[in-house]
Amino acid sequence: MSDDELIEKVRNLMFDNIKAGLSPYLGRHYCYVMPSPGNYPFQWWWDTCFNIFILCAIDETALAKQNLLSLFRMQKKNGFIGHMIFWESLLPRDKLNILQGPPVWYQVRPHMSSLIQPPLVAQALLRIYNNSKDEKFLIQMLPAIKKYFHWLRVNRDLDGDGLISIISAFESGIDWKPSFDEVLGNYSQKTSTRYFWKNISVDLRNFLRGYNLKWIYKADVFIVKETLFNTMYVQDLRALGKLCEIINDKDAEKYEALAHKTADRIMEVMYDEESAAFYDVYGPENKKLKVLTFTIALPILMKEISKDIAHEIITRHFLNEEEFNLPYPIPSVAKCEPSFSPFESKFLWRGPTWTVVNWFLYHSFIANGFEKEASRLLQSIKQLIEKRGFREYYNPITGKGYGAKDFIWSGLVADMMRPQNDSL
Repeated sequence: MSDDELIEKVRNLMFDNIKAGLSPYLGRHYCYVMPSPGNYPFQWWWDTCFNIFILCAIDETALAKQNLLSLFRMQKKNGFIGHMIFWESLLPRDKLNILQGPPVWYQVRPHMSSLIQPPLVAQALLRIYNNSKDEKFLIQMLPAIKKYFHWLRVNRDLDGDGLISIISAFESGIDWKPSFDEVLGNYSQKTSTRYFWKNISVDLRNFLRGYNLKWIYKADVFIVKETLFNTMYVQDLRALGKLCEIINDKDAEKYEALAHKTADRIMEVMYDEESAAFYDVYGPENKKLKVLTFTIALPILMKEISKDIAHEIITRHFLNEEEFNLPYPIPSVAKCEPSFSPFESKFLWRGPTWTVVNWFLYHSFIANGFEKEASRLLQSIKQLIEKRGFREYYNPITGKGYGAKDFIWSGLVADMMRPQNDSL
């Protein structure tokens, strides 16, 4: 398949997955690209951001703008936006999603969740601006995004150290990430019905506390500072600063300072020199959750991390055939981990290869001079799409496609193919 043919397939995928209309209950227009029409028909926070990167890569900036506008039409007065928006459905398809919002009457009508997801939204707006140079749209969206980041810092920097905490595994976007197993008491790192309900019980307890963050923090059932989330928080703060600079907004320096503070804290509490990896942390002492997942390398995107550290992480782990260097890289968990399973399962992110993983690490590799290794990640995804189609995830050993079909995240290959003048 030629590059032009692949781009056209991505374009068709995106337009086939459009969902638009007027919510009869909310009285608001929406227009977004569904992650997958069969499995994931609703609007998700970070999926919307991925949509924008893909749409800008294929020069469909107008639709990218519609996705962002739709997401912010549900913003609350305090700046909050939930990770899922149910524009039409009276109840979510998965009834357990009811637990991801407080026990109030609006749970049985279209609404959004009370959870969050990794904040790529400022980077998404910057990509739209770089594509379109539409200063009017930038001026329209920037106050809403600044308001969201104010909410995030005030409500989720629970320790006041610059790092954002998540209160549920589902806020990470990496739902069943094995590094969370220790927090949940799943010390075997094996999946089971019991393990499933341990995860769900976290949402149940948050639900019963009405998603009151003070009560949730005091209970300390699941308070984790996750690596991907905080790395993207830094990168998004930096993007927010750049957006402010474009329109001569005086807050540019403030956001850069916040980004630098968080980046320094990531290096201080998440990096483990002995194993050359960045880990999620939890508890008052920021205990490291030492499981080798793909996120151990993501902070090398940040300018505060030295090239020596980046080189050590990539060479030790991602060029290692016993860990991440498999036939179809990069697995979400290292092959050597007890939790590693390359097969299809409802317990996601415990072994298979995801296009979004390669997308994140592609940019990380490029930023640190590993162009050849980055090129291999791109070529691997191209091969997987050509052989297996746009699937949710793939077996890193055999290349077999799993999960949802017509899954738009695989369209991120288009962003990996564009000239590297725009990076995360």
